[in-house]
Amino acid sequence: MRTFPTILSAPLFLALTACQQSEDTAPPTEAEVDAAQAQADRTDASTGTRELIFSDEFSDDSLDPTKWNVVGMDFWVNEEEQAYVNSPDTIQFVDGLEGADGGALVLRPVYRPGQDTNEERNADFISGRVNTRGNFEFTYGRAEARIRMPDAVGVWPAFWLLADAEWPSEGEIDIMEYVGQADWTGVALHGPGYSGDAGIADRQYFPEGTDVTDWHVYAAEWTPEGVEFFVDDRLTFRVPKTNVEFFGEWVFDNPQYVVLNFAVGGIYPYKINGIEEPYKGMPQETADRIEAGELAMEVDWVRVYAARD
Repeated sequence: MRTFPTILSAPLFLALTACQQSEDTAPPTEAEVDAAQAQADRTDASTGTRELIFSDEFSDDSLDPTKWNVVGMDFWVNEEEQAYVNSPDTIQFVDGLEGADGGALVLRPVYRPGQDTNEERNADFISGRVNTRGNFEFTYGRAEARIRMPDAVGVWPAFWLLADAEWPSEGEIDIMEYVGQADWTGVALHGPGYSGDAGIADRQYFPEGTDVTDWHVYAAEWTPEGVEFFVDDRLTFRVPKTNVEFFGEWVFDNPQYVVLNFAVGGIYPYKINGIEEPYKGMPQETADRIEAGELAMEVDWVRVYAARD
């Protein structure tokens, strides 16, 4: 996904040359090169290089169906103002995006009144939501994604982990939620006894000179003893298991899958900005910018590393 310098790091060099040991062996694919680079990028002071157990560098021009599912129009939660659809209008792939290491996934809300088949919702907008349910799930480790988002009131992009069970019985880890105030993003844990408005949540505010419109790496380090949240390797919030157990049962010892989505409006933005019209949690100005094609959630890559030994 990225252009390599002449001198390669040792792990990456070995990974690449292993693919070229004989003339009968096909050269490494771009995805294999990207995975090798992702493995080389993550080192830990105490354990050395960590095992990369999942990655998508979004180097291809379509979603990898062995990794991702696309959520469709039947799904609706949180009074959101969009319908999810599997469409090249809402799920796009861009090569050469400024600041990205090659290709990127783009989740884009689109103004499309009349397309929603849910009469109760009757959304004016469509958007994209993907997950790894049934394809990749893990228990403990580090999940991270490099993401850039727009400064727009009432948008609601998110990067998170979810168990394949009745919510919130086996937990949810929100690694990044953004509701349109560009100087901060949120994180949360949800489980039995601490979900929804009662979730264990926190905000991190960006240092001066940067905000959500810049590229940032959002990460969660998940262990049997708690969850730590990071932005650009800066620890922003730590939730020990013992703290969770003051609110309810610790349920984060089971597999979770990865979710990326771009919602617009809905109950969380509404609780922050108080906007009721023309859309729940979203002003007309943002709706106009969606109609003009200005807004998107850009994802450079997603990577998951195994738990420390």
